[in-house]
Amino acid sequence: MACIRNGRNALRQIIRDTHNVVHSSESERMMNPLVFACQGVRHRKLEVILTTNVDKLGKAGETVKVAPGHFRNHLMPKLLAVPNIDKYAYLIRQQRKNAPLEEEEEKEEVKVVTVSEEVKMKEYEKAAKRLDNARLVLRRNINLEKFRTRATKEDPIELRSTVTKEDIVAEVARQLSIGLEPENVHLPSPLSTVGEYEVPLRLPRSIPLPAGKVHWTLNVKIRCA
Repeated sequence: MACIRNGRNALRQIIRDTHNVVHSSESERMMNPLVFACQGVRHRKLEVILTTNVDKLGKAGETVKVAPGHFRNHLMPKLLAVPNIDKYAYLIRQQRKNAPLEEEEEKEEVKVVTVSEEVKMKEYEKAAKRLDNARLVLRRNINLEKFRTRATKEDPIELRSTVTKEDIVAEVARQLSIGLEPENVHLPSPLSTVGEYEVPLRLPRSIPLPAGKVHWTLNVKIRCA
């Protein structure tokens, strides 16, 4: 950053020197391309050297042709470019000597990691085993009115609101950090009472089941809040 700051200071000095030249004789003023642009002399294109990367124009250090008005109103005030003159070109080359090192530090290398199908299957199998061995605990409010009117203590305790497959998917993500979709949970009707349930899971058939298992299941326990 110190190198870029010093380079910018040098460019500012160039601009000041150029304005001093404006007060010289008419012939000397007309020999300076920077003054051409500033005084509105009509040229089709003006060759300039970019001091930094400019979108849709070029990279730092490149010589490009631009309209004098664009250089005068945009590039020069922001120190984005200088005229293509030996004096300015030398300063730009000196500034760019250390620039590549700084640009490399700013660039971030993005490495694409390809995960093989075998690795994916191992991760899926590991997640399936965690689901099969886990117990998902959900706390829900009960229906107090029906709770008080129960005939016996063995009667099921009804919930105020049922537990849907979307609720189960959300709790699996929160408690077990495993991503499921609602279609992975086979729940024909929402759970409406307190108790323990074995909820069947619809996982890819490519995931091998443990010995003696017919399908993957998730143990869900609903307790009173």
